[in-house]
Amino acid sequence: MPKLVTTFLTIPLAAFLIFAACVGAFIFAFTMQYGFDVKPCILCLWQRVPFALAGIAALMAALWEPYGKQTRLLLFLCALMFFINSGVSVFHTGVERHWWLGTSGCAITPLHGSAPEDLRQQLLHTVVARCDVISWTFLGLSMANWNVPFCLALAVFSLLAALYQKR
Repeated sequence: MPKLVTTFLTIPLAAFLIFAACVGAFIFAFTMQYGFDVKPCILCLWQRVPFALAGIAALMAALWEPYGKQTRLLLFLCALMFFINSGVSVFHTGVERHWWLGTSGCAITPLHGSAPEDLRQQLLHTVVARCDVISWTFLGLSMANWNVPFCLALAVFSLLAALYQKR
């Protein structure tokens, strides 16, 4: 393996790169949400959870010295989180493209009820963005579409870094 490649697979660099990718994903998501008013649907929010968990695991792997089995386990956990995120992204892509239905949390339901408190509670729990409507694209692909290869690449990188630690 070329020296440059193996350099990126060593700890703590690999773990910091994974952590930076997770932070970058959050910066992008929050910039789109708050800077460009692109409202996230429930599936978009679900895709943030694996990034948060992988980011925490990667930071722990980078800082937990001496590096050893726990580091490898944390990197494998990062890979698992990214594979899960890819799966959620594939599901979200299918919902966006109307290949299948989304979850019950994806639909916007009309308000009903006669008491003001009923209406208030419904408004507090109203879905603000539909999962089957693409709100932003780049080169014809939605954020969920882009998230699939991004997470798969991070999963492979995390796996390679974990396997390289055995050496």
